[in-house]
Amino acid sequence: MIPGGGQPNMQQLLQQAQKMQQDLAKAQEELARTEVDGQAGGGLVKATVTGSGELRGLVIDPKAVDPEDTETLADLIVAAVQAANENAQTLQQQKLGPLAQGLGGGSGIPGLPF
Repeated sequence: MIPGGGQPNMQQLLQQAQKMQQDLAKAQEELARTEVDGQAGGGLVKATVTGSGELRGLVIDPKAVDPEDTETLADLIVAAVQAANENAQTLQQQKLGPLAQGLGGGSGIPGLPF
């Protein structure tokens, strides 16, 4: 409700929307540059992803490599990547959550993970 019953200032609304859009783009760029890690097997496998979820690196300790049991190694890799992606999602919520609330709550906004 607008005090005094007047119409909203369209120019002001457009400026606010444009600023939120710029803030969102800036946060997304920052997420794409920020790297987070995840690990599995007590650190035998470490995965690095960007805040936007792009896999950037994978480190496998030689102790995790058993030619007779590649299945366990594969499981450790999957677990490390999943852990890194969970950390990336947490970072996304921290960076984009306040912006999504300013856009009306975040639910139903295409492209946002929450």
